[in-house]
Amino acid sequence: MRDYVVRALVSGTVSVYAGTTTNTVEKARKTHHMNPTPCVALGRTLTGAALMSRTLKGEKDTITIQIKGDGPIGGILAVTDAHANVRGYVHNPFFDLPMNEKGKLDIAGAVGKGYLNVIKDLGLKEPYIGYVDLVSGEIAEDLTYYYASSEQIPTAMNLGVLMEKGGHVLAAGGFLVQLMPGTPEDMVSFVEERINSLPPVTTLIADGLSPEEIIDLLFRGEPIQTLETCEVSYRCTCSRKRMERNLLSIGKKDLLEIAREGKGAEIHCHFCNTRYTFTPQEFEELIKGLE
Repeated sequence: MRDYVVRALVSGTVSVYAGTTTNTVEKARKTHHMNPTPCVALGRTLTGAALMSRTLKGEKDTITIQIKGDGPIGGILAVTDAHANVRGYVHNPFFDLPMNEKGKLDIAGAVGKGYLNVIKDLGLKEPYIGYVDLVSGEIAEDLTYYYASSEQIPTAMNLGVLMEKGGHVLAAGGFLVQLMPGTPEDMVSFVEERINSLPPVTTLIADGLSPEEIIDLLFRGEPIQTLETCEVSYRCTCSRKRMERNLLSIGKKDLLEIAREGKGAEIHCHFCNTRYTFTPQEFEELIKGLE
């Protein structure tokens, strides 16, 4: 099944976004050589970012999710553009923990206590930054709390990543439900009841349900208007030219010092693990360009 997000309107008052991200999360796992626990943590965050991307209005808008806790994962970073092209990494991709009391991967234990930032670059002078303390470390609950606390939008988010015994990603995806102002109380109760009665989202995806079918199952009996679909992919925006610009940004003095050492430099992109090597001669050419 391809990875994509569907945006729909239910009964004219409920916005819902549902998506499958299995291939995207598997690509992230391979890129970062992650063990299962960090893979699930990053996969949930990337899926949340993909869903949230569909709330952006501008073509060049971006969302960055930063999670910093005192658990062994260290931190999580995920970025998305307005077209659900996501990328991200965890500080420590190589650890694992025992299963929690429910027999599942211990994501809360991996993240620990800390905070979550959501940074929205909407093309204004300054980006919007929302900050909340982590309420559980389970990612979906923390993003739900962010919307309630920082944006005052009644929200429910469900994110999941299911791993095979061999360590590959079997199913990944989720949904995001937001209530518009004036949503009737009976609809609020209906949404809460339906979300609580739904099987795990990874079970639905592993069983072959599409995002449209997940929305239909969630809101069966209510009028559903599908508004758009958007492909999801893991895509890094780094390039050698961009890395050259990063080098130039450190200034001529520091570039000269590196050039004098005669060793060149290697720059590592954390999002895709690509390494860019610059020889001493290339440093000299960069410095000439500043003159």
